[in-house]
Amino acid sequence: MPKFGYSFQVEDPLLYVRASAREVNISPKHAREICRSIKGMTITKARKLLEEVREEKVAIPYRRYHQQVSHKSSARGYVAGGYPVKSAEVFLKLLDNLENNASFKGMNVEKVAIVHANAYKGIAIKDYVPRAHGRSSPNFHVLVHIELVGKEVA
Repeated sequence: MPKFGYSFQVEDPLLYVRASAREVNISPKHAREICRSIKGMTITKARKLLEEVREEKVAIPYRRYHQQVSHKSSARGYVAGGYPVKSAEVFLKLLDNLENNASFKGMNVEKVAIVHANAYKGIAIKDYVPRAHGRSSPNFHVLVHIELVGKEVA
């Protein structure tokens, strides 16, 4: 089993709470956009947003990966947006983990804000699609690593 670190280095481990999900089978692009949307929010606000995304009431704004994406009026100031339901489910589980870690450290869960949210690519699952005349085309699927770091704010 590999040993994973965090890209966010904490100066005092008692002030910060961390949670991570490794090699998750979701879209790296959706994970990046969700991370950008929930960074700076409290855990309760982020949970409310992701539950509304899961119910397809509020769209996550797509800031980088927005080419040929349909318009969503609920994308909070951005034209392109979407409802990454599968990714929202994974992030909700990760927020539960972050909340439990915060309560274990004795923090006030209502005041814990997400100061670092990062999603980056993991390993690629290699698959090949058979084509005509004995050829094949690669169809690789990239897994995702997600990191969340929270801090209790005043």
